[in-house]
Amino acid sequence: MKIQHLAQDCRFVAEVDGFTAYVEYELVGNGLDIVHTVVPQEIGGRGIASELVRVAYDYAKAQGLQCFATCSYAERWLERHHNG
Repeated sequence: MKIQHLAQDCRFVAEVDGFTAYVEYELVGNGLDIVHTVVPQEIGGRGIASELVRVAYDYAKAQGLQCFATCSYAERWLERHHNG
């Protein structure tokens, strides 16, 4: 799955089987806050949301940003995967 970073839109986007899934973020202070994670039902259950969140937080870490989550999905993801 190819994930594109649309920095001008503050989104990481994946096209899967003709559907668009995305993570939307805001840059807040010294952090990246994921505010929405959207995966259409037609392509759900394939780990797409998890991969989008991982790529967004990998980007944040590479930029020296802290990882935040307003989105409930991203918040749960951080609790399970965040290792500092």
